[in-house]
Amino acid sequence: MGAVAQFAAGGKQMPKKDLAMITMTYGNIYVAKVSMANPGQVVKAMLEADAYDGPSLIIAYSHCIAHGINMTTAVDGCKEAVNSGYWPLFRFDPRLVAEGKNPLQLDSKAPTISFDDFASKQNRFRMLKKANPEQAEELMAASAKDFAARFDLYQKLANLSADCGK
Repeated sequence: MGAVAQFAAGGKQMPKKDLAMITMTYGNIYVAKVSMANPGQVVKAMLEADAYDGPSLIIAYSHCIAHGINMTTAVDGCKEAVNSGYWPLFRFDPRLVAEGKNPLQLDSKAPTISFDDFASKQNRFRMLKKANPEQAEELMAASAKDFAARFDLYQKLANLSADCGK
């Protein structure tokens, strides 16, 4: 939300869909969100997904030159995406249910930087700020609220005991 894109010249008005959350609702698909901000977590997710006897989905944060970032420090941008809560790292392994464990393992800590600190470094967000500062401020605030709520939801789901649904 708030990013300028080919079909959203005035800034994207709706929050992004949460493909990972949608996929986890099936209950039988291994799902992970990963980023090179944490290479060990990427490897762990890949190994778990490979070992899972069923469908697996790994969604990786990918920086892009069109974001207007310095590509030589792109991994720092990945870390900022994670640290802002924009890109929470987690693994959802349905096999853990049979062990009496919560299948959702949140691998990110609570956000340590604001969404604005992350987004303000990228052209896709800066463009709207130049063209329409009021609209940009409104959409950035809405985005920050949305990502904070999503992170909070993931945190609450990861903290549920495995037997709470029984």
